[in-house]
Amino acid sequence: MKYKDYYSILGVGRNADGAAIKKAYRKLAHQYHPDVSKAPGAEERFKEIAEAYQTLKDPEKRAAYDQLGSYQAGQDFRPPPGWEKQFGDTRFSFEDLDLSDLFSGIFGGRPHGGQPAGNMPMPGQDYEVTAHISLEEAYRGTLVELNLNVPEHDAHGRLHRVPQAFTARIPQGASDGQRLRLRGKGGKGINGGRDGDLYLNIALHPHALYRVSGHDLYLDLPLTPWEAALGTSIEVPTLGGPVRLKVAPGTHAGQKLRLAKRGLPKPHDGGGDLFAIVQIVVPTVLSEHERRLFKELADVSTFNPRGHFTQEREAGK
Repeated sequence: MKYKDYYSILGVGRNADGAAIKKAYRKLAHQYHPDVSKAPGAEERFKEIAEAYQTLKDPEKRAAYDQLGSYQAGQDFRPPPGWEKQFGDTRFSFEDLDLSDLFSGIFGGRPHGGQPAGNMPMPGQDYEVTAHISLEEAYRGTLVELNLNVPEHDAHGRLHRVPQAFTARIPQGASDGQRLRLRGKGGKGINGGRDGDLYLNIALHPHALYRVSGHDLYLDLPLTPWEAALGTSIEVPTLGGPVRLKVAPGTHAGQKLRLAKRGLPKPHDGGGDLFAIVQIVVPTVLSEHERRLFKELADVSTFNPRGHFTQEREAGK
């Protein structure tokens, strides 16, 4: 029989607690899920990770595994004498027997407690998947169609893939990186155990106008030099439709103009804000009349945007 180092597979120490084992499993299962990873061998790696987790998450199975001892991964070994009698009365021929088959046989037979473990309820596995949606869909909420091929363990503990299709509702204001839990949409439970959960990781598509930070949005707002100097009222696009924004005289480049609650909705507290970041844009092509006007302004204006250069130079003398 070939030894499999389940701790090494999950990347945890032999003294790791249940929470650390679960956290490691979720991270690796998401990384190598065949619906997410395109890396060669991802499906086999995913099955290996699931097999390790199925053993180490169960205290009884883990105790039995630990008593096998520690070997190099892939090393031939045999369980210690009397090991199978301690954990069950099943008789094995260890030739060509896989480690997962060994545990399936032991804990699918009659363990030392006397109750058939194969009839005990076992919860289904939890799974994770990324849901890619647009910013507009996040703003108003949406439905996403999920067609997955999820690995499940049958009543004998064997892993196989099952097609699963359903519709998931994404609520208004879902933010980038948010993790939504869909109860009962994961792997099927065994022997009446509860079904596992499916976790949706929200990923927002990049937007042509807006940058997203939590529930706040940022928009570059181009202004002409005269709009910034004289002030104006302009129409600004928002996810809820265009609104009028008053620009005060003397507005400068880089200034943030806040439109309250015009960002993404929040579940229980209104919404985020939209910040318009002022950009001063000068015309690249001028008519002769426009050129004369700019020249006239340059001749009569006393404004010096670099006056502080002189002040610093004088102070340094």
